[in-house]
Amino acid sequence: MTKTHDWSSDVFGVIQSHRITTIATVPDAGLTRVLKLCNDDPKRRIVTLTSEQEGIGLIVGLWLGGQRGALFMQSSGTGNCINALSLPANAHAPCPMLITMRGDTGEGNPWQVPMGRAAETTLRAMGVTCYLAERTEDVGRLFHTAVDMALADRKATAVLVSQQIIGVKHFKQ
Repeated sequence: MTKTHDWSSDVFGVIQSHRITTIATVPDAGLTRVLKLCNDDPKRRIVTLTSEQEGIGLIVGLWLGGQRGALFMQSSGTGNCINALSLPANAHAPCPMLITMRGDTGEGNPWQVPMGRAAETTLRAMGVTCYLAERTEDVGRLFHTAVDMALADRKATAVLVSQQIIGVKHFKQ
């Protein structure tokens, strides 16, 4: 696990520079720092979702209402979003996503493995442009690129933050 670079601050800088006002999320431990930065900023709002697909509708609705949002979630939640991803495609609305990956080498929770392995392929099949961040110093740059593309092309994009960055969670059985 690489922890030499503060990627959360980089992502928060992108949020600020792109005037993203709302972060829709099903919180994940890997997102804690960036969500805290957003929560501490009075110009940002965090909307905690009961399920990830709600975030797709919220982000598209914000766009249609003249605001900008982003969806932050864990890879296991991408499976919940598959049908909802037709919304940004058909509405020609930007939907930038930041996704912390699970199910990689050393994963201690077997329930995380299937969607962790399928997330990128599934998202791409739904027309989402994906970027894989494997080093902490790449996360902010790739999120900047993903938000730029989402706004310019009015489409869904995702930065997949490797489990090598987030770390492996250990569970006692």
